[in-house]
Amino acid sequence: MIKRLTPHGNSSALILDKALLELLHITQNTPLEIATDGKNLIISPVIDGASREKQLKDALARVNKKHGKTLKSLAK
Repeated sequence: MIKRLTPHGNSSALILDKALLELLHITQNTPLEIATDGKNLIISPVIDGASREKQLKDALARVNKKHGKTLKSLAK
């Protein structure tokens, strides 16, 4: 997808398609982090700490359920 910046007052705006926003679960109220690696612009939705911790705990529970016995054996 190729986009061009749109003039917006003294600034420039990047218009994102609705389908892309829906895919990433981004609304107009979603805080976005903007970063760069020196060559690319990286725009990411900000996940609050509580949500991120829940995702980590859920992932850990899935790993333990699937590989718990193996991990215990390896720990011995």
